[in-house]
Amino acid sequence: MVPERLSQLLPQTELHPRILSALVCGSAAALLLLKWLQRRRLQQKLEEARRKRDRALIQMEKFSLQFKQQNPGIQPDAILSLTLVELAEKLKEGSLSPESVLCSYMGKALEVNKDVNCLTDFLPECVAQLQEVKKQEKKGPLYGIPVSIKEHYNYKGHDSPCGLAYFLGVLAQEDSVIVQVLKEQGAIPFVKTNVPQSMFSFACSNPIFGQTLNPHNHRKTTGGSSSGEGALIAGGGSILGFGSDIGGSIRVPSSFCGICGIKPTDHRLSIGGITAPVYGIKSVHPAIGPMARDVDSLALCMKALLCDHMFRLDPSVPPIPFRDEVFSSTEPLRIGYYDTDGFVLPPPCMRRAVRETGKLLEEAGHTLIPFRPLRMEHLVNEVFLKGIFADGASMLLEKFQGDLVDPSLKPQISVYKLPWLVKRILALVLRPVFPRIANELNALCGVGSAGNLWKQHVAAQEYCQDFIDEWKRLRLDVVLCPVMGPAYNFGYLGRIITTGTYTYLYNVLNFPAGVVTVSTVTEEDEEELKHYKGHYNDHWDKLIKKAAEGGVGLPVAVQCVALPWQEELCLRFMKEVETLSQEKRQRK
Repeated sequence: MVPERLSQLLPQTELHPRILSALVCGSAAALLLLKWLQRRRLQQKLEEARRKRDRALIQMEKFSLQFKQQNPGIQPDAILSLTLVELAEKLKEGSLSPESVLCSYMGKALEVNKDVNCLTDFLPECVAQLQEVKKQEKKGPLYGIPVSIKEHYNYKGHDSPCGLAYFLGVLAQEDSVIVQVLKEQGAIPFVKTNVPQSMFSFACSNPIFGQTLNPHNHRKTTGGSSSGEGALIAGGGSILGFGSDIGGSIRVPSSFCGICGIKPTDHRLSIGGITAPVYGIKSVHPAIGPMARDVDSLALCMKALLCDHMFRLDPSVPPIPFRDEVFSSTEPLRIGYYDTDGFVLPPPCMRRAVRETGKLLEEAGHTLIPFRPLRMEHLVNEVFLKGIFADGASMLLEKFQGDLVDPSLKPQISVYKLPWLVKRILALVLRPVFPRIANELNALCGVGSAGNLWKQHVAAQEYCQDFIDEWKRLRLDVVLCPVMGPAYNFGYLGRIITTGTYTYLYNVLNFPAGVVTVSTVTEEDEEELKHYKGHYNDHWDKLIKKAAEGGVGLPVAVQCVALPWQEELCLRFMKEVETLSQEKRQRK
């Protein structure tokens, strides 16, 4: 009888009758041959995907050259130096043409991609869409703005592989809701950007399109999983991009790359038409959101997207338009702050950024209140990890069957693949020496039953309520805190994924949270890092120290947080932080 695994593979492979006979007999040699054939077929699939990407980028270069020939007066540098608000105004008044802007960003995106490898696809439909946009009687707020989108946003006629061979060649039948809304508002999606394999990683590498480099330092990663977006925007190849975030995937790349990004409340923006390797996660909230060079760009984008068109396309999104009066308010704020959550100690530069920013805010008339997140070890293991991997990671591992595992992800996947009993035994052995690692292993066993899953959901709800009660007791408007950073060296993020507590927290709570760059790593920060021991001085703390080394000159960011559905207040707070930090740099 043919083994089940062989029966799945046989229809996919053309085999000589003798080989088929050997397979049916369960021949060890034939099994090895079949494995070789499967690996060869996978390599061909990956190579074809790369060739397809290369052809798309060649096509993009041709369009760019064609635009330049047809518009010889284009001044790319002048266009690329404009902020999104300035660019939108010039496009609306007609002093710049959409062709000149798209041409400029096409050329710059190609240049950035050669430097850091951040693009996965060109969307040639943008050329036809450009002509359609020009015919619109009413110009939308994003009229003529070129936009980049994370690889897993569905765009009709293109695939969204999530860095996995599993999804290669599965073409989208229609645009995702956000892409439809962007087009309605006049924006022109023109490229897709790179992600880590499966997107369950803060590193950015996959077997299809390879490694994305940090534009500030090629020895550093861009963070994940909206990694290509972070690199492209930081390099100047996009003025507005879109990422997604279920554990920090907008905020970490924004921090590592020195740009701004916001993770809204889940369902403030529609997630319809977004491909994911795992569905059904309920106690940890995914969200999509914009990434850009400055906060005003994020606000303009949110204002454009929160429109009747999106509310009609996705009735599950609450019809709450952008509240400009909240964003433009100048009332003093009550700001909670912390520079460590007690579970993971940030590198010195990240703590310094919170303290210095808090001082600037206090001098500007705001009230600063010390705050500490509740029960972080419980949050990480019992709520976040058991929420993300309630099934013991089995659904995620299914997507890796027959695929190569990227080296950056191997430490994670190796742990996920361990049998339940082995994880339990390892946890028991490691607990006296490495309690954090032991707790992680226990959490990665999953919940085991529907009843336990419901209990996990209750634990998440109770944690959120306790957190909100403490927030209300202190009468806070917003919270200032660290974010993961500065950009880490390659090879570490796959081994310390659980240290992303500063972003995980707000996916569990479903609070809007944004990142603003406020400083850079100094020589003093680097010297202080030499004495870093963390809270536990364990294996993870030692890895964090090594990962952050060599960061002088890299961007340093802070995280700004508000209560659910208060994106406008979060952006207003981010704008305040951005303005005060810029004024401080100008004084220096």
